[in-house]
Amino acid sequence: MSNKRVLIVDDDAKIVELVKLYLNRDGYGVITAYDGPTALKLARESHPDLIVLDIMLPGIDGLEVCRILRQESAVPIVLLTARTTEQDRILGLDMGADDYIIKPFSPKELAARVRAVFRRTASDAQDLGPQELNFGRLAVNFMKHEACLDNKFISLTPVEFKLLGVMIREPNRVFSRGQLIEKVLGYDFDGFDRTIDVHILNLRRKLETDSSHPSFIKTVYGSGYKFTGGIG
Repeated sequence: MSNKRVLIVDDDAKIVELVKLYLNRDGYGVITAYDGPTALKLARESHPDLIVLDIMLPGIDGLEVCRILRQESAVPIVLLTARTTEQDRILGLDMGADDYIIKPFSPKELAARVRAVFRRTASDAQDLGPQELNFGRLAVNFMKHEACLDNKFISLTPVEFKLLGVMIREPNRVFSRGQLIEKVLGYDFDGFDRTIDVHILNLRRKLETDSSHPSFIKTVYGSGYKFTGGIG
């Protein structure tokens, strides 16, 4: 039996109960909420290990809940969205979500995503690599989960920190999108996904003086991305 707890937030009681059933089968404890204010209250009081959060919620919508929680916590957040446009999904990632699933979805897929997140976080905890790396103006402390630029703390989401950590450990290695999805999000993806691109863009905004001419994370056209240590 796992000691991990998941907060499920959706105003559709049938969806909540179905997802709860699948997560309970995997051994996770489940907390439920059906509106934004309750979601915030339970997240602050119960400290879940992961939040599955619908965007369309009464009281406070899911995007605002995500934005507020991200200022207070590094808990992984997976958004549920019925919005089909790419821009809507990118907005959720910009608010600090780690990933999203489009409605209608398979509860098996959602359960697999949750397992992948917990596998990733367990792997992070067991990482035996260097606990601190410095590249000129940038310092990353893996034990504290902190990154500093010019001696100033940078607020990174869990996925942004993991993404930076994967790349900074192997400077100048070119990672494909598929490799980054597997290493950072913890699951295999069949096809092209903008999720990693958006996380890279958000990371650049926080690291680069001019994100349109990046010096830390560079695009290798047709191949992927590489960390160059702020040189060039």
